[in-house]
Amino acid sequence: MTALRIRARDFLTEDQLADVRRRSTAKGVALIAHAWVLIVAAIALVAWWPNPLTYLLAVGIIGSRQLGLAILMHDGAHGCLSGDEKINLTLSQWFCAYPIFAETRAYRRYHLQHHARTQQEDDPDLILSAPFPITKLSYRRKFVRDITGQTGYQQRKAQLLNALGPTQWPLKQRIVHFREKLGPQFAVNALLFAAMAAAGVWWAYPLLWLVPLLTWMMVITRIRNIAEHAVVPDSSDPLRNTRTTHANFLERLFIAPYYVNYHLEHHLLFYVPCYNLPKVHRILSESRHRERMEVQPSYLAVLKLATGKPDHEDRPGQLVNSARRARAGVEVGADPTSGGF
Repeated sequence: MTALRIRARDFLTEDQLADVRRRSTAKGVALIAHAWVLIVAAIALVAWWPNPLTYLLAVGIIGSRQLGLAILMHDGAHGCLSGDEKINLTLSQWFCAYPIFAETRAYRRYHLQHHARTQQEDDPDLILSAPFPITKLSYRRKFVRDITGQTGYQQRKAQLLNALGPTQWPLKQRIVHFREKLGPQFAVNALLFAAMAAAGVWWAYPLLWLVPLLTWMMVITRIRNIAEHAVVPDSSDPLRNTRTTHANFLERLFIAPYYVNYHLEHHLLFYVPCYNLPKVHRILSESRHRERMEVQPSYLAVLKLATGKPDHEDRPGQLVNSARRARAGVEVGADPTSGGF
């Protein structure tokens, strides 16, 4: 537990708490449908009008919706997609997690430790925020690795090798282990490929599903990780060890879908569905806690904070081991989105 605690009833009435806690299966389904409609629309745009600009636009939209599916899987890990746990898990697994090679239950076990120990020494996600601030040169190298697919490739490679198990295992044991770790994920992706092929756009799977997954999703996942916990004012204060970042329309479209920017509110009330977090933010902003809240005006403002270390202090390669440990944490947690949330 963090050093300080804030109870929901410190800033919410009983009626307000009941209201923001209410979970709607229809709203959960609507958010998932929204993500998939945008993905299909982006593919259709490129099929109808193929050129470099529409392709880059589609990669940005699809990559952001893939992160959106990870965010909605995260809501499912908190039981927030539906009040019915069976429906909640089905939505989270089959329509959010498996398409992006994730797994809700394994992620839940790992992620709840982060909530219990936020920004403390045994927070499993501390490795994602502890190295900051860094230099602009350091971030530029990370951006290049992300946008060129190097980060995504290394993560997927590690995930695949982990699923295959040790080479000394018998083949039958390795096959069983693979099915347990990644069987449903590969099955759902095979269905995605088959659907695209049936629609006459088989090329969309490698170019408009895998490419965004390995590139733009990695870029904005890193930005999201930075915004949530990096360079926060006080690691022991629940209003200041987690950050909310205001997001405009373009940021919500390409970087921060489905209310993921309201991270402070999520940590205070992790059982609240994402679509109710803006309401929690408004209530908090009108409370006596307003001045203590760690809130930034944009993602660009957060990146400026996180890259505030002077360039002359840049040490290329000094965070390699940290990055490897972070990737290892992702493998253990079965979260291909570099932890966080």
